[in-house]
Amino acid sequence: MGWISAGDYDVALDDGGRVICRNKAGRRLKSVPGKLADDPAVVQLRQLTEWLARHERECVATVERWMIRSLPVPTDVLVRVWPDPAWQAALRDLVVTDPSGSVAGFLRGADAERGVGLVDLDGDTVRTTASVLHIPHPVLLDDLEELREFATELDLRQGIGQLHREVWHREETSPDATAVTTYAGGRYAQLRFLTGRAVSLGYRVRGGQAVCAVHEDGRTLEARVWLGDFDGWSETETGALTWNTTDGTRVRPAETGPVAWSEGMRMAAALYAGRDTETTEDAR
Repeated sequence: MGWISAGDYDVALDDGGRVICRNKAGRRLKSVPGKLADDPAVVQLRQLTEWLARHERECVATVERWMIRSLPVPTDVLVRVWPDPAWQAALRDLVVTDPSGSVAGFLRGADAERGVGLVDLDGDTVRTTASVLHIPHPVLLDDLEELREFATELDLRQGIGQLHREVWHREETSPDATAVTTYAGGRYAQLRFLTGRAVSLGYRVRGGQAVCAVHEDGRTLEARVWLGDFDGWSETETGALTWNTTDGTRVRPAETGPVAWSEGMRMAAALYAGRDTETTEDAR
């Protein structure tokens, strides 16, 4: 990015998005002088930095939503967004499948003339003519471990957690079971610590529960873990994991799909992992 005049100085953004400054002689300063804090050029650059950071987060969140829902993504959309560095960083090296569900390869590029470029499972660069591609949730990939090893060999770096996302394969449960208690009973000294952890992990907190919505096989299920709806300073424990439709109807664990099960267990495990593990002896 070029330099912009700011009074007796010039300012710009460096590669890391930080505002930098130089004097009129061209000497780079260690920091931006305090008197420039309210200069319109500096304010605009900082606002631009904030917008770029927000845009990057939105791109990652959107692509992650495509993956969790295994949504069909038109190749025309990939071509349109690929020139944007933020979109490209979120999409590059993701495993994509064709409409038949077969792994097509690792996403490497997209342009209007040559189409979507992939690295296939033989390590060759290929082009696909498919009109849509899917970004599958890793629990749906039969050869997940092999794909992880292959990605490591090629030194591929994914912008979202796909291959290295924690997955849980559905366990055998009683057909009549209404909840999973594997990660129940994680004690927190204060409810606000547990709700804060849920929010920091990206989950919604509603009605005393952490909620993770998953759209799968044409329906939306909400995985829910009870946190507590009392005073935030009170002690609490993680509750059982349940699944409900959006209208509140309880769905038995045995009736959930593989993605809903995996994402629900992932949420429950992450909340349980932050529990207070200090023992009475440790406290002394």
